[in-house]
Amino acid sequence: MPELPEVETVVRTLRGLVMGKTIERVSVHLARIVRQPDDVEAFKSLLVGQTIQDIQRRAKFIQFFLNEDVLVSHLRMEGRYGVYQADDPVEKHTHVVFHFTDGTELRYRDVRQFGTMDLFPKGKETTVGPLAKLGVEPLDKSFTPEVLGKLLKGRSTKIKPLLLNQECIVGLGNIYVDESLFKAGIHPEKPAGKLTDKEVNRLHESIVSTLQEAVEQGGSSIKSYVNGQGEMGMFQQSLLVYGRKDEACTKCGTEIIRFVVGGRGTHICPDCQKL
Repeated sequence: MPELPEVETVVRTLRGLVMGKTIERVSVHLARIVRQPDDVEAFKSLLVGQTIQDIQRRAKFIQFFLNEDVLVSHLRMEGRYGVYQADDPVEKHTHVVFHFTDGTELRYRDVRQFGTMDLFPKGKETTVGPLAKLGVEPLDKSFTPEVLGKLLKGRSTKIKPLLLNQECIVGLGNIYVDESLFKAGIHPEKPAGKLTDKEVNRLHESIVSTLQEAVEQGGSSIKSYVNGQGEMGMFQQSLLVYGRKDEACTKCGTEIIRFVVGGRGTHICPDCQKL
């Protein structure tokens, strides 16, 4: 599943490709992708004539800001956006097409068919639906060591599942949690409330630095992720523990191990991240 850096990369790419374009019509070939409104014809009708004024990321969601509404899109496992000319061949598994007045199209393709789209009147997108209960943005200036410490204080939950909880901190997924915990020298099963002040500071620094580096490199193409222009991210070449089972730790040479924490495959160095 694309995580914060991948979604941020898609958003930045799409800004340069479709901002300012006006929707002439919309084709929906898989109705269940559209959740709000529950009438697909209404969804299509509402979008006609609206112009994409801005595109932003919130957590792992893409927000298309239009004249009257905000389209909230989640890529889930393998959703992709691409910009094409109207006469370009349409790939299999293309489920939603936004036809623009300039003869280009924004196409949403999703092999696994798990992606979602919700359309809300401007101002309501954060009060109802998927954006309503999201936690703090880890790349926002408001995310400080003090804020992180308050989120962890008194929690008996293991630190990894808590970091994956989108109601606490948004955008972090399996890859970047493993990488951040390794950099901070924290075992993923340590109770969140037991972290020392020094550990909280190290964790905060590692989360921010890991995400910033990943965004700069266009995210990680572990499976099938590509940005809005079909380009792969390159951060996977910089991964220190994730996906490196049985390889030597870059810090101490100990073999990286993999086990399950909270139902998620987890990679650590057993020497650098002692419980």
